[in-house]
Amino acid sequence: MIAKGKVLLIDDDGLILATLTRSLKKQGYEVLADSKGQDVLALANSFHPDVVLLDIRLPGKNGIEILKEITESRIDTKVIMLTSDNTAETAIKAMRLGAVDYLAKPFNLEEVDIVVHKAIEKDRLEREVQCLRLTRSDFSDNNFVGNASAIRKIKEDAEKMAAAKVSTLLITGESGTGKEVLARHIHRLLHGEEGSRCAPFLPINCTALPESLLESELFGYEKGAFTDAKAEKKGVFELANKGSILLDEIGEMKQNLQNKLLRIVERKAVRRIGGGVEIPVDVTVMATTNRDLSRAIEAQEFRMDLYYRLNAFSIHLPPLRERKEDIPVLAGHFLSWFCRRYNNTALKGFSREAEEMMLSYRWPGNVRELRNVIERFVVLEKSGMILLEQLPKEMIRPTASEGGGPNMRFRLPEAGISLDDVEKDFIIQALERGKRNKAVAAKLLNITYQSLRYQIQKFGLE
Repeated sequence: MIAKGKVLLIDDDGLILATLTRSLKKQGYEVLADSKGQDVLALANSFHPDVVLLDIRLPGKNGIEILKEITESRIDTKVIMLTSDNTAETAIKAMRLGAVDYLAKPFNLEEVDIVVHKAIEKDRLEREVQCLRLTRSDFSDNNFVGNASAIRKIKEDAEKMAAAKVSTLLITGESGTGKEVLARHIHRLLHGEEGSRCAPFLPINCTALPESLLESELFGYEKGAFTDAKAEKKGVFELANKGSILLDEIGEMKQNLQNKLLRIVERKAVRRIGGGVEIPVDVTVMATTNRDLSRAIEAQEFRMDLYYRLNAFSIHLPPLRERKEDIPVLAGHFLSWFCRRYNNTALKGFSREAEEMMLSYRWPGNVRELRNVIERFVVLEKSGMILLEQLPKEMIRPTASEGGGPNMRFRLPEAGISLDDVEKDFIIQALERGKRNKAVAAKLLNITYQSLRYQIQKFGLE
C-alpha cells in the first residue's frame, strides 16, 4: 500500500507522540516521531517529509526557532505548529514565519487528519501548477512509438531503469531521433501515469541560453546576487524537486557549469547564485546529446568525471534509417494524432507508391522530419490518400550529396559515349530503386509517367 504522505512529528510529550503516531498511521501516513527536536533539519533531509507537525514548546530550542531554521534552509515541506496556546497572536506569528496551519491542544484526531491532508493537497496543487507553467514541449503527443527490435530493447531497458529508480541517465543519438520523447516516457515509468501529472518534468536546452542565463535558470539566485536580481528566484533543480529535469544537448554546456552540475548530482543539493545555503533536492537528472562525448573529453571540452557519472546508465537511440520497419508505424501514428488535432476526418492514409518512397528515403532529420512531413500533409491535404506526387521534392529527387541535384555535372568520357546508353542505364537504375514501380521511377527521373512508358518501350525494357 502506498502511503498518503510522510509526516515528521516533533513533540516532547510521549503520550501525544504515541497517540498521533498511531492515528496518522491508521489513516495511511508514514510517520517518523521525535521527542527532542534538537536535529530536525537532519531528520527532514533524510526522511523527506511532506508535512512536519512541530510543537512550539520544546526543551532547548523552541518550535518557533526550529520553524525559522526550516524556512531558511528551504527544505521542501509544509509545517503545522502544535500549540497549547490557542491565541490569535501565536497563530499569526507562526504563519508569518512560514507555517501553513496550526493545531491547538488537546487535539481532535479527526481535525488532525483533515489539516494534514489539506497541507499535503496544497503542496500537490502547487507542484502541479508549477509543472503546468514551466513544462515546455513542442510536441504534445509524447508516446514513445516503435516496434523495431532496437526500440523494443530500449523500452525493456527503460522499464528496468525506472524500476531501479536510477538518479541519472544519458540518452544519445542523432538530432531528431526522439531523445526528449524517450526521456518523458521514462519519467512516466518512474512516477506512473497519474503521478507523472503532478511530478514536474522540466526540460532545459543547454544551447538556447548564454552561460550566465543558463546558470541562473538551473540554480536560481538570491535577491541582490547581481544587478538585476531584485527578488530571489528558484532554479529548475528546485522547481523539479521530486520529479525530473532534462538537460538537452548537455555536450554544449560550458565546463564551469559542468563542474557545478557534477556537485549537485553527487550531493543531491543545490546552492543558489549568491547564496550560502545548500538546498536539498530529490531530482532524476536525464541528459541528452548528439555529440560523441568521448571525443569531447579528448578535446578537453567535457569533464570526464561528469561523463562517467551520467553514463552509469545510458541509452542510444538509432537513426530512423536504421529502423525502417518503424517508418510506417510512426507515419500512421502521426497521421492519426494530427488528424485529431486538426479535425481532419477525410484523410485516409498513404498510397502504396508513397509508402514505398517513404521507406526508401534516408530521413536525415529522423523522426522529427517524418513528423513534420505528416503534419504538413494533414494541414494541406483534406481528403483521400496521400499520393507519391504530394511528397516533398527532396524526398523524391536525390540531393547533391547523394549524387544528384540541379548543379551536379557528369563527366563525359574522352572517347565520348552513347546518349541512348546513358538514358537506358538511368531508367534501369530508377526502376530498380523504385522496385519496378513506374510512378516512383518517373519521379526519380523528373519526367512524366507517360514519358517513362515511352522510354521503356523505346529501349525494350518491358
